[in-house]
Amino acid sequence: MSATAAHQPGRPLVLRDGLVLTMDDSHTILRDADVLIIGERIEAVGPALEVPDGTVEVDASGGIVMPGMIDTHRHLWQTAMRGYGADWTLTQYFVWYYLEWGKRFRPQDVYAGNLLGAIEALDAGVTTTVDWSHGLQTIDHAEAAVDALEAVPGRFVLAYGNIQQGPWEWATSPEFRDFVTRRVRGRLGFQLAFDVTGDPAFPERAAFEAARELGVPVTTHAGVWGATNDDGIRLMHENGFMTPESVYVHAATLSQDSYHRIAATGGSVSVSTESEQSAGQGYPPTWQLRKHGIPVSLSMDTSVWWSGDLFSAMRATLGADRSREHLEAHGRQETITHCHLRAEEVVDWATRGGSRALGLDASIGSLEPGKKADVVLLKNDHSPVMFPILNPYGHVAFQAQRADVHTVVVNGRVVKADHRLVGVDLPAARQAVESTVGYLMEQLGDSWATGMNPDIPETKIMDNPYMYTEWRGQKGSEDRS
Repeated sequence: MSATAAHQPGRPLVLRDGLVLTMDDSHTILRDADVLIIGERIEAVGPALEVPDGTVEVDASGGIVMPGMIDTHRHLWQTAMRGYGADWTLTQYFVWYYLEWGKRFRPQDVYAGNLLGAIEALDAGVTTTVDWSHGLQTIDHAEAAVDALEAVPGRFVLAYGNIQQGPWEWATSPEFRDFVTRRVRGRLGFQLAFDVTGDPAFPERAAFEAARELGVPVTTHAGVWGATNDDGIRLMHENGFMTPESVYVHAATLSQDSYHRIAATGGSVSVSTESEQSAGQGYPPTWQLRKHGIPVSLSMDTSVWWSGDLFSAMRATLGADRSREHLEAHGRQETITHCHLRAEEVVDWATRGGSRALGLDASIGSLEPGKKADVVLLKNDHSPVMFPILNPYGHVAFQAQRADVHTVVVNGRVVKADHRLVGVDLPAARQAVESTVGYLMEQLGDSWATGMNPDIPETKIMDNPYMYTEWRGQKGSEDRS
């Protein structure tokens, strides 16, 4: 398919002869099958489909056709700081963004981060992204965030938040309500994003009531070590604000009682395994969520630390869950011979898990006739890693990566073709991000380098009773000869 064909609106599109992971309720796999797209929707899925005259054809042979992936928690506004906090802990993140420098971000800086992050998501086959946008200090910041999302041909959910003000303040202001009325439309979904600290006075009640009045879900960082805990879950539950639409991010350090409350009220958890493993929210909780039957979706959190794709999220989640299962068995002097969590399940979490969490499962998340055409083709004829494809779920979860994303379709529109983004102004994103980085470097001065390179704690090497001074002496003399 040429870029010219990809730009032509209204033409049907068919992906031919691919290995199709439908991710339907039966997880049907079709080999040498086609996916036909007409308008915004999937028209048919199956082998040797007849297509209308003028249909654009994409050769999917040797590749995997799957639903677009869904990220339920990504702080897009931070993307301009890509990799800056690679060596941070969660404490350093909180200090940098919440207390010191996050308040210096201007509307244009939120725009730059959102623009680049939204483009990055599409490039990796993430067709729906929840922009957990807690840097919206003013309505101007919120306007900039939406402007950026509308400039990128993806599917987005704006999760509105403001870490510089209590949610009972910003969520109840006339300016916020006016913004929602004016800007939340079309394919832009909407959530309220705020955390519940566990204050017995439950000041967050007003924000929950605002969400209820607007008819939108709440997404909240729960079970984050040192920040949010069981008291927050208990207060939400006792006051009737835990619903099937609630999305709990991380949920890594909760008690059995809290997991029971989430399960009983039908909520879901967005697991950001790379984040939980590295920053310190707690051990990635899928091992607990499986025990309680709590639905899971996946997310990557922020590019300040981690990768911006769900291939890494799937891989890390399988590794963390299996590591925990083996470790606990070894502690009992037992051996795990069969892993509970399978690659098939994490691929489901990266697709259907997200669509269910967002209340969009009737529209996206699987390749079925009548659903919105959010489709990804993984194919790379120049890569030795894309053959053989023996276990398709295992291939997606452990072998594939961003470079293998050949074609991306969102709402029937081709946004990536033959490994290249279509209709995306990457130079404009680069220019915006360079401006933001230059501004922040100027604002921080000497703090720029120290913020990026936190102190390394002192490490004491354990005394070794088997270390012999004679060996050290001999080694030293040999080195000098």
